[in-house]
Amino acid sequence: MSLTLIIGNKNYSSWSLRGWLVTELSGAPYQEVTESLYRAGSRQRLLAHSPSGKVPVLKTAEDGVIWDSLAIAEYLAERFPEAHLWPRGQAARALARSICAEMHSGFVALRSHMPMDMQRLTALADVPDEVAVDIRRICTLWADCRARYGQDGPFLFGHASVADAFYAPVASRLRSYAVALPDEAAAYVDTIFQWPAFQRWHQAALQETESNQ
Repeated sequence: MSLTLIIGNKNYSSWSLRGWLVTELSGAPYQEVTESLYRAGSRQRLLAHSPSGKVPVLKTAEDGVIWDSLAIAEYLAERFPEAHLWPRGQAARALARSICAEMHSGFVALRSHMPMDMQRLTALADVPDEVAVDIRRICTLWADCRARYGQDGPFLFGHASVADAFYAPVASRLRSYAVALPDEAAAYVDTIFQWPAFQRWHQAALQETESNQ
């Protein structure tokens, strides 16, 4: 199977991080191609890879192009069932899909006011109320998953899964913006930062020199 994953800047592209972590979790060999999101002509270059003009994009020799992080996750979960990208058990998978869908379509305030920037280590001067609401909801989600399924390991469902790939950029944001967290949420952020796959991405992001300004 031939796979090529198109991603954006590692310091800024949260959706690329999600797709990349899922691809890493699959265990499948793949080629990584990075396209700058902040240089002239970026839109045209991305359209050459995907009809959406966005990243991430997974190119497959057998099935063509798959775009959108959630679609990539579902595709790889079906192609590589032995990797258990979704947690084991029907109820756990349903919950994992629910929280991924909530991440996929929600938390707009958090995304708007705290965009991913792995090189940043500075708190916001003022956290808007709507961002605080998003953070509380995320902490509640994490606590629920950990209480129900965390007995087998430090991730949301014990082992690393699509759910962790989808919330890893949130963990990054919460650390970048020095957000004070409940102990359990802080421990989960530590888990993400200790995840070897995340660490590889993080180190590469810290070495980037391109700015989105």
